[in-house]
Amino acid sequence: MTISFDDTLITGNETIDAQHKELIERIRQFVDSCENENGKVKAIKMLDYLAEYTNFHFSEEEKLQEDIGYPGLKEHKEKHEEFKKHLKDLDSFLEESEGPTEAFVRQVKSNVVDWLFTHIKLFDRSVAEYIHLNSNPERL
Repeated sequence: MTISFDDTLITGNETIDAQHKELIERIRQFVDSCENENGKVKAIKMLDYLAEYTNFHFSEEEKLQEDIGYPGLKEHKEKHEEFKKHLKDLDSFLEESEGPTEAFVRQVKSNVVDWLFTHIKLFDRSVAEYIHLNSNPERL
């Protein structure tokens, strides 16, 4: 699986797109580290950083949505909480294991990578479309 930011993930909001690029790059590094068996301590540190950056990014997205009066904010926040729970579950899984196992990497790919890409393409893009439509009322 290729973990990289591509045109299918562009929302049109420069700040959010830049944060997505950073988040995806960190996830790629995390998965690479786990697949190369670089050890439990490094995986825990990278997962901690990922959780920190995710909290920062989600906070930025939610503030943007509040500022523009986005009607799907509540559902979007719920999705963000779902992702945070996935990260907590991965942290528990990692703490209880000898290190990043194949099963752990599979969970990262499905509960982090796949989840995030789908979220960006559906939820974040809908926010960008809302902003675009409200900025161009003649298109309504």
